[in-house]
Amino acid sequence: MSASPTRPEEPPPFATLAQPGPVRPERWLAARGALLHRTFDLAPGRTLLDAVAGPLAEAGLRGGVVHLSGGSFAPFAYVMPALSSDPRFAAYYSETFRPAGETRLERATATFGEREGAAFLHVHGTWIEADGRRRAGHLLPAEVVVAEPVRAEAWGTAGAAWRVVPDAETNFPLFTPAPLVPAPLGEAGSGCLLLKIQPNEEVHAAIEAACQAHGLAVARVRGIGSIVRPAFADGRVIPTDASEVLIRDGTVRPGPAGALVAHLDIAVVDVAGDIHEGVLLRGANAACITFELCLAAG
Repeated sequence: MSASPTRPEEPPPFATLAQPGPVRPERWLAARGALLHRTFDLAPGRTLLDAVAGPLAEAGLRGGVVHLSGGSFAPFAYVMPALSSDPRFAAYYSETFRPAGETRLERATATFGEREGAAFLHVHGTWIEADGRRRAGHLLPAEVVVAEPVRAEAWGTAGAAWRVVPDAETNFPLFTPAPLVPAPLGEAGSGCLLLKIQPNEEVHAAIEAACQAHGLAVARVRGIGSIVRPAFADGRVIPTDASEVLIRDGTVRPGPAGALVAHLDIAVVDVAGDIHEGVLLRGANAACITFELCLAAG
């Protein structure tokens, strides 16, 4: 696994959120392997966790990201971001919401890995509830059941895993990339990179640094996370310290001067339940608790 150098001490020119634990010296963590790509439909009657984990385990994928679209769920359960009243956490979750009837999925993104040796998902999405309201947040995959088939597309690797481990900086157990086999010679610049970004790191800068370190000149960026006061390229700034983010479209490409430039189009829900969408302002968005990303070459 590779890691970034220690962050400089000067204050950053963007919003941050103080965390309860010691600042981890490594500001991003990454592991890579050969890219696996799979598409499949989620079977009705199964929980979201089982419906995703089964096909990916059969494919040998140990860490990656899954895009979900269409179909519906019933029952359905989720939480939203919330401010924390507990000093052990800088941000937390709302109560659990369980809307009645059938919930139709717009899109969701799931990190796939393992927790205590069993398959685990971390899922953010947008959906339409039975009363017609559009909502977004953090799905509870062991409690959500597929009602109508959902399309799934996964990118990941058998050479590295996402594993939930304690994160002392945030006091949360978080997905962290773990290498499973040595990266083959000549793999730099290709394959799949699992990338975790630590709190208060500018997201674009961390992605660009990880790509530079791993020889990825061109990459697609997929994943989820949280941002402190998201700032959009059109000038909007969302005054929420806690948020849930999914990347709708993400890329890394060389810019006009040759340096790598990350472009992130996101959907984010704030603590009031309002959904905000658009392109983030590069250089102005710090991770709140974490970002879990899969970077695929090309």
